[in-house]
Formats: sequence, C-alpha cells, structure tokens
Amino acid sequence: MTEQRRPNILITGAAGALAQQVINRLRETCDLVAVDFREQVYLGDDIPSYCIDFNKRVFEDLFRRYKFDGVIHLGRINSSQLTRMRRYNANVLGTQKLLDLSHKYGIRRVLVLSTYHVYGAIAYNPALIDEEAPLKGANLSMDLLDSVELENLANIYLWRYPELNITILRPCNIVGPGVRNSISTLLGSHRAPVLAGFSPMMQFIHIDDMADAIVLAYGKSTRGIFNVAPEDWVAYQRALELCGCKKITIPSIPPVVPRMILRAIKLRSFPSYLMQFFKYPVVIDGRAFAREFNFRPKRPLKEIFRYYRENKNPV
Repeated sequence: MTEQRRPNILITGAAGALAQQVINRLRETCDLVAVDFREQVYLGDDIPSYCIDFNKRVFEDLFRRYKFDGVIHLGRINSSQLTRMRRYNANVLGTQKLLDLSHKYGIRRVLVLSTYHVYGAIAYNPALIDEEAPLKGANLSMDLLDSVELENLANIYLWRYPELNITILRPCNIVGPGVRNSISTLLGSHRAPVLAGFSPMMQFIHIDDMADAIVLAYGKSTRGIFNVAPEDWVAYQRALELCGCKKITIPSIPPVVPRMILRAIKLRSFPSYLMQFFKYPVVIDGRAFAREFNFRPKRPLKEIFRYYRENKNPV
C-alpha cells in the first residue's frame, strides 16, 4: 500500500503574522513553500522561504520545481506600505502573474485574501453588507484602488477558470498579537484620534480565528466570495475605551480640515484615505461563511481588547 503524498502548498505574504499562523497550522500535514515580496523569513529547516517579486521570471521556477497542488495568497500589501505604484505592481500585477501561473501549472485550489475595505465606507451603507453588495472602495480613494482591482482580478479568474477552485475571503478588521495594520496600531497606542461626532460600529476578528478560517476554507473546495466576521460589533470610540486608549478629538467639519490635520501629523495608524471608515459603519455579514465552513470564532471581543489594554505601544 503506497503512502499518500502530502499536498504541496505555496503561501504568499510569509513575513506577515497571519501567514505565519496559517503556516503553523498546516506544516504538520502539508509540504509548504513560503514567499514574500518584502523580505525573506526563516520558518524552519522544513519550509523553503523566498523573497521574490512575483513579476520576475524566477517566480515561475518555483512552480516548476515544487509542483504545487494549491496556493494560499495572503500577500496583499496594505495601503500604508510602499508607494502607490509599487503597491499596484505587487497587488494587482503580481496577483495576475500568480493566477496565470496557477492556471498554467494545473493548480487545483487557490485561496485569495481580500479585505472588507473594498465595500467602501459611505453614509448609506446597509446595516449588514453581504457578498452581493457593490464594491465602492475605489470611488472613495485612489489608495484603495489596488485592493478593489486585486479582487476584481481574482473574480475574473474565479469564473474564467473554474478548475482553479478560487475562494476569495473578505475579512473585517484583523487584530491581535503580531498584527501591524492600521487598526491594530491604533488599539495598541496610548492615544488615538477620533472624529468629532462620529463613532461607527466596527467588527474585529482575532488573528488566531482568522488563521483558523483560512485553513477551514482551504480544506473545502468551495468556489466563491465570502465575508469573514463574527456576529458581534462595537462602536469605535467604545473599543478605544475598552483598550485603554486616550481619545484625541479631531474636528470633522468641513471635511477638508480633518484630512489636512491627518496629513500634517502623518499617523500611520490613522491614514487620511481611511478617514471615511472612522466616520461611517461598514458592518459585513459573515453568516454565509459560517454556514458553509462551520466556522465559529473562539476569541470574544473582551479577550481582544484585554490584549491591547495590557500591551501598549506608542503611536
């Protein structure tokens, strides 16, 4: 009786805390190869790790060498990183190259991590935004354009090449130990800005729960787009209080004033292009994902906020 071959999986974004959590969950049962656009990271002698620009020819050599069965694409560059053009090259052109190679080399499973930011924050958003809602993020800011285009690209490949079995995940705010995105930096700071008169509802998912969600989704070949979020939410200013942050109120009118202030102080944790998300709620409906993959987050909001209350860093 022959021993069953372990699946070969390519994981992008290996320098990020979320990718490393996913790697830790899969390393016992899968042969993994880790790549990152920004830096090479050591993940142990059993996991080859590369720093590679997806648009370079050497990236294709990995597909020839390792004969991947699947791809978990977590390598989306956040809007606070790199210049707009370099970010576009990495997020959109790099993802297109990744999906082209996946099709060329017969990959049978692809998971792409997107973001809830693609929905955009506007005053008339519905109370719960489902996966059918239009993507308005690009209309608000050029800095979110690459996030929307990345998802549109994945969507095209989802329908053009059904054999790739593409799943696209749109999570809410991912937070917790090691997470370096804007909202995590805010919650972990001693002082955090708020816009006068605004405290939108927000959702938070612990990095451990998000890693569990990715592993669950990858393990079941269900094509489609899914929001990933818990069924509870909290007002932004209340979240800051529970995290022990002192609030700094910024005038919210006229709209040019807060934008000028934010650009002047250059807070990485409160970039001006995300200002609308601190004014209007973007509450996503994660029930379809929970039903399809039998997913239930294990870490409640109080555990998330306790972590930030006990681990403060300067802004």
